[in-house]
Amino acid sequence: MQAYEAELPGFAAIDWSKPWFAPFAQRGKRWQQAALTSYEALLAAMNADAGEMRQITGRGQRLAFIAQDDLPPGAAYEAHIASTGCVPTRHNLHDFFNASMWFAFPRIKAALNARQSAAIDVLGIGPTRGGVRDTLTLFDENALLFPCADPALSAALRGFDWHALLVARREAWGASCEVRCFGHALMEKLIAPFKACTGHAWIVDVPAAYFEWDAVKRDAWLDESVAAALLNTDALTSRMFAPLPVLGIPGWWQENDSPAFYDDTSVFRTGRRAR
Repeated sequence: MQAYEAELPGFAAIDWSKPWFAPFAQRGKRWQQAALTSYEALLAAMNADAGEMRQITGRGQRLAFIAQDDLPPGAAYEAHIASTGCVPTRHNLHDFFNASMWFAFPRIKAALNARQSAAIDVLGIGPTRGGVRDTLTLFDENALLFPCADPALSAALRGFDWHALLVARREAWGASCEVRCFGHALMEKLIAPFKACTGHAWIVDVPAAYFEWDAVKRDAWLDESVAAALLNTDALTSRMFAPLPVLGIPGWWQENDSPAFYDDTSVFRTGRRAR
């Protein structure tokens, strides 16, 4: 098994106090220490948790993590996971965060895998993924979950009305809407956050009572609801997402305490409203 020593400073750089990482810190800190020890130690920690949690993949196979080199030549990544339950995993941040989501939102990850593998069954592996697979990949790599109990806030996000969403209704965050990171490529980028870093928000309509639940119940509800939507929506397209600059989320970045933070139109664009 190859040791990717050049990747180790990346693992050390994870700051679990950041709001985008904090929900995953309990398991993540253990995995981080394993990753800093060796590739073998990281896979062992992941597989110990998988055995305890008894997670399954898109076709009901028991979840496990294998070295990237153990993926058979010519095998499609998603199809291999669906048929064997084994997730090829490299010793890097990208795959570290991908594995984390199998535990944070297991039903969503299984739904993504089920849809991806079903598309491969029909269309095979070609030079392009096709619209549905592109949308599933975008979700997997860059999604933010946006639970919201106030239609006006959802409309502001869809309409690029940043002032309404992030300034005028700032007090609504945590009471009527919130964000959970999901995309593992997005989380990798947030190791070194920058103002233009943008996630693709998947809006989830939630009951008002959602914001009275604890984090465990909220995440379980999101996991079940979003997974069902991914499995039961035929026409998945990228237009179902709404761009959301991550550092603009109230409480996630100190500089956005000032309304002037949102005056940067290169980041907080007018988007579809202008069209």
